[in-house]
Amino acid sequence: MTKRLVLAGLIWAAVSALAFVGLGNVIVAAGLSVFGFVLLVVLAMASDWEQHPDFEEREMYRAQRRAARWQRGARARARDRERWEAHQARKTARTPGDGDRA
Repeated sequence: MTKRLVLAGLIWAAVSALAFVGLGNVIVAAGLSVFGFVLLVVLAMASDWEQHPDFEEREMYRAQRRAARWQRGARARARDRERWEAHQARKTARTPGDGDRA
């Protein structure tokens, strides 16, 4: 946690305690405490707002994943290519008068 977040938490705790002690209405004090807690959570979530990968980093990671998938499928593609080439060889070896209607 950052110092700023810890400081904000301490301020929230102090203000919440003062609200319950100083205000006569517990409901208003609870509302202020909840509102302050929500602000504290928003501050915590926004503290790492700029620490995300940019577009180029995300695309580089996606390209690496695609390359890994491509490598995993290399054997299947080679097998399919061999089948296709064998099929093409059989197809060209056929003569038109063999009785095949292809």
